[in-house]
Amino acid sequence: MSRPEPKPWIAEIHAYVPGKSKSASGKPLVKLSANENPLGSSPAALAALRAGHVAADYPDPDARALREAIAEVHGLDPALIVCGTGSGELLHCAVQALAGPGDEVVCSRYSFSLYPLLAQKVGATPVFAAPEEHAASVDNLLAAITGQTRVVLLDNPNNPVGTFLPPAEVARLHAALPADVLLVIDEAYAEYVDPAFQSTAFALAARHENVLVSRTFSKAYGLASERVGWVTGSAHLVDLVNRMRGAFNVSVSGQKAALAALGDQAFVAAAREHNTRERTRLADAIAALGNHGIWASPSEANFLLVHFEGVVTAAAALEALAEAGYAVRHLPSQGLPNALRITIGTAQATTDVIATLRRLCGEAG
Repeated sequence: MSRPEPKPWIAEIHAYVPGKSKSASGKPLVKLSANENPLGSSPAALAALRAGHVAADYPDPDARALREAIAEVHGLDPALIVCGTGSGELLHCAVQALAGPGDEVVCSRYSFSLYPLLAQKVGATPVFAAPEEHAASVDNLLAAITGQTRVVLLDNPNNPVGTFLPPAEVARLHAALPADVLLVIDEAYAEYVDPAFQSTAFALAARHENVLVSRTFSKAYGLASERVGWVTGSAHLVDLVNRMRGAFNVSVSGQKAALAALGDQAFVAAAREHNTRERTRLADAIAALGNHGIWASPSEANFLLVHFEGVVTAAAALEALAEAGYAVRHLPSQGLPNALRITIGTAQATTDVIATLRRLCGEAG
């Protein structure tokens, strides 16, 4: 029987799998599996959403007011900013514009699970550079570059590990790349990093024509449901992304909420402070379980990657945490069968996670 058939590379794609929010029995769980903001959203953003809008009207196709506000907050040129349906749309645009069959897209072995899909969707080959203690290695990324490389995707801080390449290392990576290879610095978790390091990638992108920096409103700004992201780079790269992005791609509500959230930097600072405090508390508790073979990778993001290399397995911890009412992310599909990614939640969530892990190890809760 004749039917429409996809391009051969489409058959190799496995759809992106989001974090779970229910147990195997269907019981609703508190999500520590999707790196959402435990403080919720800025009151200003919620007020903007409650104000409503005319649903029959199209949104501003260029998100002009939002771009101008982003530019003001970060000291950028609004003409060099593109907004999108989450940063994922814009990452896809960049890869689609530059790569195709016969080309390669390079990322670290443990990176955002969307990255190989971006390459596969356009018929390009994803290439995984060897990590160094699970983290991205500049030397190994450079060793993976070939004549077919078109794009290098670097999530910094990294997801799912949480590690952070300092600015000097990112600059070293860029300096050694061929000029016709695009370096995408995906900074979805940038607002959780020390503010002293939050603008260095922007400066690199301003000086070179092969650097694109992406940000999102889904994490520290607490607007995951509105799907708003943005990128900045040279005029050449901005033009490419604009050519590829969807028309009217950011909804009216998304633009309004993001605009209001930008005006509430106190909320972002509070989210960073809460995250640092609770992440440190969880990391210290996990370090105390080191004699049980449990340890966490260093993280600058809003989660910890916790490794289980003793009697207590990741699968057992996953089940115990679900029984305690929490969903976390098990990562065998990303080559991490002995690890769980645990989002930093409320203070109570941190207390409960610590108590559950301690009980699994036979220690007092």
